[in-house]
Amino acid sequence: MREIIGGIVQNAVRLFRPFAFVLMLAAVGCHAQAPSAGGGTLPPELARRVEILIRSKASLPPNYDVVIGPRTRSDVPGYDEIMVLFTSDGKTSKPMSFLLSTDGKTVAQFSKFDISKDPKELVSATGRPARGGPANAPVVIVGFDDLECPFCAKMHAQLFPALLERYKDQVRIVYRDFPLDQHPWAVRAAVDANCLGAQSGPGYWSLVDYIHAHAADMGGTEKTLAKANETLDTLTKEEGKRQNVNAAMLNACIEKQDDTAVKASIKTATDLGVDSTPALFINGERLEGAVPMEYVYRMIDKALVASGQTPPPPVAPAPQSAPSTGASQPANRPGSQQ
Repeated sequence: MREIIGGIVQNAVRLFRPFAFVLMLAAVGCHAQAPSAGGGTLPPELARRVEILIRSKASLPPNYDVVIGPRTRSDVPGYDEIMVLFTSDGKTSKPMSFLLSTDGKTVAQFSKFDISKDPKELVSATGRPARGGPANAPVVIVGFDDLECPFCAKMHAQLFPALLERYKDQVRIVYRDFPLDQHPWAVRAAVDANCLGAQSGPGYWSLVDYIHAHAADMGGTEKTLAKANETLDTLTKEEGKRQNVNAAMLNACIEKQDDTAVKASIKTATDLGVDSTPALFINGERLEGAVPMEYVYRMIDKALVASGQTPPPPVAPAPQSAPSTGASQPANRPGSQQ
């Protein structure tokens, strides 16, 4: 029964919420605004009107009772709030919120979203190695990356050099980890890169550049996971030596293979609805899959304008300008789309 009620409520939500409708319960006309009746129980005749409306719109079967709570003050001028429950055989649904006009002639329901927070802060770039502009750059691009993903490698090779050339220090680029289950050495690559990145930002990006460009060679001629892991560790240590980092600290980090930060990044991405790579957030606006380069430019230009900056002169679209030809899909991550 709980499942049945849940299904009915879900149907009701699908019917009501997307349309932000306002439904008239009486003749249309100009009426004087009555003071709020917040806190009072609805008169039976008015409660009946509301119930019939909800039953008809949600297609409720007759064995379901509709329980309409008292009207309380809302933060929408001219409307009070009423909570509605659906019950059957002793089971009760979660409450649904409706608005009832203070004159009792209109019922409304709509979704309210908080836009007080800057979308740029949706995905944190704090503490990650960055390329391009300074920390206060007007546009921050956070990419969820898998170092074993061929689509990520193509985007990495084509998109980011073009962005840095076009936007210079107006754009700051950061990678966060999203290794996919079907890529056996992707977590190791992320951990190793982070070990180096903790001491050297340039070293991190140099290593990431190399791994993306040579991912097919990581397993050697044997094409084994053991060889790939060995190669990744060797590359990380060699780059660390070039960057003159603390070798003992780097080696200890590589040996430990602590994937806590990688798992936290995966959770962040999953909470944001990411289920494939590559995935970009441009000042909080998500971009996934194969899109022409001019679309990426358009998104960045709009973000610059919103920040009070002037975008570079427009460029002519190229015939084949998609930064990637697809997206690498996760195999067994909860919430993934097969």
